[in-house]
Amino acid sequence: MKQIAIGQAGGPTAVINATLAGFVRALYQDHSLTFIMNGFEGLANKMFRQADAQVIDNVLTHEKIPGAALGAGRYALSEEGIAESVRTLRDFQVDTLVFIGGNGTMEALDKIKDESDRQRYPLQILGLPKTVDNDLGGTDHSPGFGSAARYVAQVTRDMGRDLLTMNNFEQVRIIETMGRNAGWLSAASGLLKEYDHDSPHFIVLPEKSLEPELLMHHIRRAIKDYGVALIVVSEGVCWETGNQVAKDRVNGRSVLGGISKEIEHAVKEKMDVMVRSELLGMNQRSCSVSVSPTDFKEAVQVGQVGACWLINDVSDVMVSLQRSKSSSYGIKFIPVSLKTIVQNGERKLPKAFLDDQEAYHEWLRPLVGYDLASYPPPLQRR
Repeated sequence: MKQIAIGQAGGPTAVINATLAGFVRALYQDHSLTFIMNGFEGLANKMFRQADAQVIDNVLTHEKIPGAALGAGRYALSEEGIAESVRTLRDFQVDTLVFIGGNGTMEALDKIKDESDRQRYPLQILGLPKTVDNDLGGTDHSPGFGSAARYVAQVTRDMGRDLLTMNNFEQVRIIETMGRNAGWLSAASGLLKEYDHDSPHFIVLPEKSLEPELLMHHIRRAIKDYGVALIVVSEGVCWETGNQVAKDRVNGRSVLGGISKEIEHAVKEKMDVMVRSELLGMNQRSCSVSVSPTDFKEAVQVGQVGACWLINDVSDVMVSLQRSKSSSYGIKFIPVSLKTIVQNGERKLPKAFLDDQEAYHEWLRPLVGYDLASYPPPLQRR
């Protein structure tokens, strides 16, 4: 019987609890589980919860609930914090450590593994992927992204129809999505665009430099052709100063947000139009009604696969999702070493998708789902 400690870290997703439930359901009857509360902060400060029957039941009933049932958040472990965490795991006789998270989580797990080796404590370590930004390397995509992309695609299409309705009052709308350094979510905003009038009319991605005059050109052109312009911009895009727009700093980390407002001000200065900026915010990662069926299914499977590998003593890896090469969509789960994940760094949109939106949409569609109904073409005003 293994002594397993599991936590969730980083920003939550709409399906992070599905991964937790899939993992717990596969193991709780035959192994000892300890839940680490509040991510790596909980590991550093011994915020452990023994998984008795009542706690297990509560975790499993969170399977379709957004947010992280165990608490997550961002917490940077110092070198001493890592060393103390390993000593704590030894004291609690934990022989297996599992975390659900993204790039920062996998890097922390890799450091914990190195420290456990240094302390000569045999610790099995496993990473389970999640992210809404889809910037985690070593995997085709991560649970959480498909649902967030579905939300962004739906909201963009719906806001566009709303803007067309109000074109005698409001002409420009700027929508800001998540995506610190990668434009996967922003690019997803065009997935449901079927007609020229439909939104978005221009998408701004972190992977490409943004010339303000080029943006103004696209806005003027859309207003001329359609009466309105809806622009989607990632929070991580560098604006006029060449820097990302940050709204705050927390524990040394910049909290991005506000580029849509900056663009709103610039448009107002250069054009005689009504402009509104919209920050999509936390709904992108927490909207339960926009959960993708594929995303939910794969989130559960990641937990189940991780549990199976754990039983078979697989260690120092993350569960990676890789597409089958057949024409129909399918996924294989393969182990990728934590060190490889760390070395890969943030995964940005590849050039093939930057140059060909249709290729990206074809790649994205199975993750978002095929159940979203088409809209009729807008009724043209004479």
